Amino acid sequence: MKLSVATLIATLATAAAFAPSPMGVRSGSQLDARKPFISGNWKLNPQTKEEALVLAREIADSVTDASPDADVALFVPYVFIEAAMGVVGNKLMIGAEGVCPEINGAFTGAVSTSMLDSVGVKWALAGHSERRVIYGETDEYINGQCLKLIEQGMSVMLCIGESESEYDANLAGAVCAVQLKKGLAGISKKDMDRVVIAYEPIWAIGTGKVATPEVAQSVHKTCRSILEVMYDQETADSVRILYGGSVAPDSVDSLMAMPDIDGALVGGASLDSTKFARIINFQS
Repeated sequence: MKLSVATLIATLATAAAFAPSPMGVRSGSQLDARKPFISGNWKLNPQTKEEALVLAREIADSVTDASPDADVALFVPYVFIEAAMGVVGNKLMIGAEGVCPEINGAFTGAVSTSMLDSVGVKWALAGHSERRVIYGETDEYINGQCLKLIEQGMSVMLCIGESESEYDANLAGAVCAVQLKKGLAGISKKDMDRVVIAYEPIWAIGTGKVATPEVAQSVHKTCRSILEVMYDQETADSVRILYGGSVAPDSVDSLMAMPDIDGALVGGASLDSTKFARIINFQS
């Protein structure tokens, strides 16, 4: 993994890297082996424990024997984690929206990986654009979160994505290359089975704008090419890459039909049990 960001970008700076892949059935045994992953990010919602429990229970009830064979998770505010776990059972996983890269000490308001692990949390988000932009979390800080989660024996969903101006300037691949290279620094090939990537174009988060399936697919394909350069083809083929950015019931099926889109990280729609149920029960 001793590759410069410039080398990564140069390797990927070709028209082919952004060529849309055709819609259709996933092909190849390695691609088929990637289990879909549907996840929701509640952010600063809902406002009471009672509301959280009702929502979590309704979402869990939507996971049935007829649902697609997929992993399902909810990333919820810290204060709701244990209560939500109690109502969802084994229907889905409850994860944390973030974590501090420090284990203990004078870090007021922080929550460590060992704290989360002690209450049964196995997944946490890192690198969400709202944490990057609003709270100033740097690539180095985000890398610290990823490393600490892996060290704790947990799993991480690393969020990456470009702004609208960067997308308009055809810099999506370059931005993703930098964020992947820096975010995953120090994580070995053998630990990449505990890493999921969530591509969330900033211009689509909470705006109602959704990248077309073809655009999302092209960036996912580029991300997979970046992982191949950083690691190898086997790793690139096995890592799950999710799409996030105003995913809704009317867009999930076409997104999930793309060969390099392995699931979704859903914001607003995960606060509506009916909408999120439809996303969980996507039509393949």
